[in-house]
This record gives sequence, C-alpha cells and structure tokens, in this order.
Amino acid sequence: MKTYYDPADLPKFGTISQLQPELAEKFFDWYGAVFAEGALTQREKSLIALAVAHAVQCPYCIDAYTTDSMQKGATEQMMMEAVHVSAAIRGGASLVHGVQMMNKVNEVSM
Repeated sequence: MKTYYDPADLPKFGTISQLQPELAEKFFDWYGAVFAEGALTQREKSLIALAVAHAVQCPYCIDAYTTDSMQKGATEQMMMEAVHVSAAIRGGASLVHGVQMMNKVNEVSM
C-alpha cells in the first residue's frame, strides 16, 4: 500500500536545492551551524531534535534523529525519555488552554 511517507524519500532531502539553490544553501549552512557542538553537545541537540520531531509528528525527522541519536551515543532510555518530555509538553500545552475555556465559562456565566 502506498502512503505519503516513504522512507526512501529521506535521503532525497538534499534535492530541495534544485528549485531554489540560493535559499537551500542558506538553510543547509544554518542547519549545520545549529547542530554543531556549542553550549549543548551534539548528542543533546540530537535528543532535542528527536523530541521535537515527535511533537511536530515528522516521520522523516523521527527516523533521522533516532539514528543520529544512537550514533551519538544516546541510549534507548534517553531517547524514550526525550519522547516523554515531548508528550508532556504537548499535553501541558493543551491543558493550559483550559484556563482560556474556564475564563470564557466565567464570562458567559456572569
């Protein structure tokens, strides 16, 4: 069954430069700089990327940063903990909007 997500497309990411090479070059330069060692280690950045990939639900990013995290020495437990952090933030973001709902209930009830 054909799906929108084809793992074979992930290695084709670099081809996005074909239609807009100047912008793609700027993106890839910036992307490389973001993931370079800095205040955070490359492994920490990879784990953050893995968590964000789950939050934005990008299967390509999940595949890429699972592999990258493992190559940088992350354990399965570290990766799953990052996924749980992502889930907690997504859940909390939904719940905190409950305050807006409660404010509206109070406004309408008055």
